[in-house]
Amino acid sequence: MISVKEKIAYGLGDTASNIIFQTVMMFLMLYYTDVVGLDPATVGTMFLAVRIFDAITDPLMGNIADKTRTRWGHFRPYLLWLALPFAIISIVTFTTPELEGTAKIVYAFSTYVLLMVAYTAINIPYCALGGVITADAKERVSVQSYRFVFGMLGGVIVAGCTMPMVEYFGQGDNAKGYQYAMTIMSLMGLVMFLLCFAGTKERIEQPKEQQVSFKESLASLWKNDQWRILCLAAMFLLTGQVLRFTLAVYYVKYFLGREDLITSFMTLGVVASMIGCALAQPLAKRVCKIKAYIWLQTISAIICVLSFFIAPDQTVLAFVAFILWKFFLDMATPLLWSKMADTIDYGHKKTGIRITGMVYSGVIFFIKMGVALGGAIAGWLLAYYNYQPDAAQTEATKQGILISFTVFPAIGSFVVAWVMRKYTLDTEQVVKIQSELTSTS
Repeated sequence: MISVKEKIAYGLGDTASNIIFQTVMMFLMLYYTDVVGLDPATVGTMFLAVRIFDAITDPLMGNIADKTRTRWGHFRPYLLWLALPFAIISIVTFTTPELEGTAKIVYAFSTYVLLMVAYTAINIPYCALGGVITADAKERVSVQSYRFVFGMLGGVIVAGCTMPMVEYFGQGDNAKGYQYAMTIMSLMGLVMFLLCFAGTKERIEQPKEQQVSFKESLASLWKNDQWRILCLAAMFLLTGQVLRFTLAVYYVKYFLGREDLITSFMTLGVVASMIGCALAQPLAKRVCKIKAYIWLQTISAIICVLSFFIAPDQTVLAFVAFILWKFFLDMATPLLWSKMADTIDYGHKKTGIRITGMVYSGVIFFIKMGVALGGAIAGWLLAYYNYQPDAAQTEATKQGILISFTVFPAIGSFVVAWVMRKYTLDTEQVVKIQSELTSTS
């Protein structure tokens, strides 16, 4: 059994990660369009280009982490080495120098590239750490539940504190406000990464005799059919989720016409996510993880579709729908990440090669592809529907925001539910695989 203290320490690492990830999801599009003054279509294209580049670095980082040998383990040392650089780059990304035209785009592009590379370098080892803390299938769900409860705490901090800090520190200068707000949140993340490093332990070792090249690792990864299913599901999931979450601010500000409720809307959504994540382990104890995941995605999709019929003056109903969507969608999140650890055992048995970092980095590659597509599609749709920054929108634009916020994300969740029907690694199967691996080791 893993102690609660260690699970909390591991979870703090995701609090730190989510302070950046959730800021990117919730506010970076708004920051670039309404503060920096970039065209939304340009931002959408930049999101796609940078995140595709960033996603390509994921397998490389996974391979590097797998081959890392230190007295602290394979993955933990990166939390120590990169916490400070990551914090500095995060602040620079939300700093707005006095630039014009192309120079402004180049600065945004360059700093965003650095941010995503730094995020990859620290987050891939962090995620892989969750796969070597324990081999117990049920404990894996518990570890991931703690992780995402604390990860969503990062989301609560971002949703609840970003705009108030921007207003407090900026005093009408939003550029200054964002810079100061990100400075405070980055320093918080720095401390949490260090606490995660100090409070966790790696227990599952790579086979000492294993010497595998990057090419061999990729070949082994591709033979893992269950891993491929998770990759596909993750990409469609994040495409829809990021699209909806990115447009949530626009939905509240322009469709509901309640800019004053943006912070409450986003914060309550993330609180619902925390509660959902906390209930993932009790659910997994009573219901097959695979069936539960499929049903949770289906319910999330239905809620999105029903949200289309909520009128602008039905503010309370809009809040309820968003809260329920976040609750059910993120109840499924720990289940997905515990499945990643299960595919490591499956791949080890099937190919004889154990590549923890590569498995996680491979799934995260497709997660980032989904993030890239979701963010890019959000920007393109805003441009398509003639969105004008910080101005009164036409009825056609408002309707476009509504469709983009409700119908399109629903398609993503429906596709995820359909894809996961092919996934077969239930708890009984995982226990059997682990027993076979133990008997042959």
